[in-house]
Amino acid sequence: MFLLKGDHFRTAVIALIIANIIWGAAPPIFKWALQDIQPFTLAFLRFFIAAILILPFAYKHLSIKKEDIAEVFLIGFLGVALNITFFFFGLKYAPSINASIIGSAGPIFLILFAFIFLREKPKKRVITGSIIGLMGVLVIMFKPLLSAESNLDLLGNAFFFIAMLGGLGHIIIGRQLLKKYEPLGLTFWSFFIGTLCFLPFFINENLNQTFLSNITIPVIVGVSFGAVLCSTLAYFLFFWALKYMPASETGIFVYLDPIVTVLIALPLLGEAPDTFYYIGSLFVFFGIYIAEGRIHYHPIHLLKRA
Repeated sequence: MFLLKGDHFRTAVIALIIANIIWGAAPPIFKWALQDIQPFTLAFLRFFIAAILILPFAYKHLSIKKEDIAEVFLIGFLGVALNITFFFFGLKYAPSINASIIGSAGPIFLILFAFIFLREKPKKRVITGSIIGLMGVLVIMFKPLLSAESNLDLLGNAFFFIAMLGGLGHIIIGRQLLKKYEPLGLTFWSFFIGTLCFLPFFINENLNQTFLSNITIPVIVGVSFGAVLCSTLAYFLFFWALKYMPASETGIFVYLDPIVTVLIALPLLGEAPDTFYYIGSLFVFFGIYIAEGRIHYHPIHLLKRA
């Protein structure tokens, strides 16, 4: 049963605001770091260090029942290995600001998946809003075909889309597991499984020359930010908040990500939104408004409601 009012709900709102501000800053910071470090090396170091940092706090909550092992593996594989792999690949080819707006369409695809795979029958406004939001994602994803951008940008946008799908699977499965297990334990296992998945690729990238031979400021910032803030702190805050808030309301906080991303990407990478970005964003958020009828609910609104 959710604690929708009181201190737990208020704290969950604050936790999700902090987590999404951190995740909003992640695309430009990681794109900056990836100029000097290989993607799997950055991914491995990020989650290996994060797993070590969180272990002292999680060791009492690591017991997993046999029937749940497959699902625990899936949250690590989908939410860390698959999500981060394609997220980093996307950053190598496409502007970092595209990552957040494509990720913000997550609620739209949850609705579409429920309609296609679960045979749910959504209301007409939900279908209309989903189609409008999908059009916005397609405008941003296929912008390279309509502008002077290279096809590599198109590839990067496709990688962002796959990363978003992995994140959705992580949320859906993780939400069910949180009924049985503590957030700290699930967070550790997600990091540990992701680290194991990255290990062979990390070894391959460092066979001839290790990352230690090219330690730069972007590398230090990227690894530190990724391990301490983006992984250890943000993942824990997100899992903890899911325990006290309906999953349907956690999607509201994704709206923070593109704002933070643009604020960081402009001075750090010189990336600025263009006409296609604005058009696509308007379609996405207008689609969410129609489909969910609650875009007026925002983090501060929920905090006041508590």
